[in-house]
Amino acid sequence: MSKTSDREKFVKLAEARVSKALKDIKLIGNLSNRSNYDYSQDDVKKIYSALNKALSEMKARFDAKGDPEDAVFKL
Repeated sequence: MSKTSDREKFVKLAEARVSKALKDIKLIGNLSNRSNYDYSQDDVKKIYSALNKALSEMKARFDAKGDPEDAVFKL
């Protein structure tokens, strides 16, 4: 594959995946509506922790090209 097509593929996938991630993060934020949902501060801390961990792992992969384990989030 040529460098140009590799770049085009990266841009296309990055734009789609980051847009989806941002949309999903916004949807997670919608869970903060206390009139529709019941949650504890511990639940909120677990969500923050899981998202921060995933972001740190993503950054590490770009920095070191590592391969973190896939994780499943559960409260």
